[in-house]
Amino acid sequence: MPDIILHQYATSPFSEKIRLVLGAKGLSWNAVEIPPILPKPDLIALTGGYRRTPVMQIGADIYCDTALICDVLDRMAPNPPLYPVAQSAQSRIMAAWLDSVLFTASVTYTMQPAGVQVMLAHLSPGQIQAFMADRKAMRGDTNALRMPLPEAAAMLHETLGRLQAQFAAGVAHVAGMELSIADFSLFHNLWFIRRATPLAALIDAYPLVKTWFARMQAYGHGKLRVIPGEAAIGDAQNNDPLPHDPTILPGSSLAGGDAVTVTPTDYAKDPVAGVLLSLTEHHVTIRRQDPRAGAVNVHFPRQGYHVQAAG
Repeated sequence: MPDIILHQYATSPFSEKIRLVLGAKGLSWNAVEIPPILPKPDLIALTGGYRRTPVMQIGADIYCDTALICDVLDRMAPNPPLYPVAQSAQSRIMAAWLDSVLFTASVTYTMQPAGVQVMLAHLSPGQIQAFMADRKAMRGDTNALRMPLPEAAAMLHETLGRLQAQFAAGVAHVAGMELSIADFSLFHNLWFIRRATPLAALIDAYPLVKTWFARMQAYGHGKLRVIPGEAAIGDAQNNDPLPHDPTILPGSSLAGGDAVTVTPTDYAKDPVAGVLLSLTEHHVTIRRQDPRAGAVNVHFPRQGYHVQAAG
């Protein structure tokens, strides 16, 4: 089995989510440090245009979106389970909300002026301008990752207050008594806020949430080594894609072998073109050929992605 490769950067909150999952599962993995803004030539050679962070690679199979990455890691290393049977649906539903709605509140709260001064302090004025332009282009004409600051602060306080009460009642984790994907999806939100040190006091009012955070942080990041992007592309070239599920969802008006594009529905709407291999209620897989990476299978979760015939 080829190594796990995570294409990520150190300050990416969703990368931190996956780094912590890898640590909790005690996995060894390789990290490719990618730029936080375009261009990302090595990553795009593998994904065909998908630009969000992180992306996981195993040989010639490329996994986009942390929702899918977590599913794959849980199959590879079932303990501790991310989707315990007794709270599987609840965990998934809560994680989806934490990764989208609460993350929007976290970004809005953190990227107010006092937070920006700290979060982007390592960048030159020109780099800050480029970063802001990149994020504006990612959002496009949508309101994704943006909400009024008072609403964001109120949402964070209400959420943390409810969790404080839940932990005080003896419930050990976010979605119930067992560790689940919901814990990791909350963790990266608070990790992101804590990086903006002038604003991190928001969490101090919730001591049991802070205790929970410390327990999660103790999982660490597993055993990792940093490799160059060129080595990851070589890994794709030197491996064949894994066998895939040939299912095509009835009623989709598509068939295996069709030329399609897959595009996120919320932001960073960069379409990825390829040949449809699999389309189920849970995932989408396409095959693409790249001059540098060779034949790769690119995988997406079904939810949150628009699949259509290439036109």
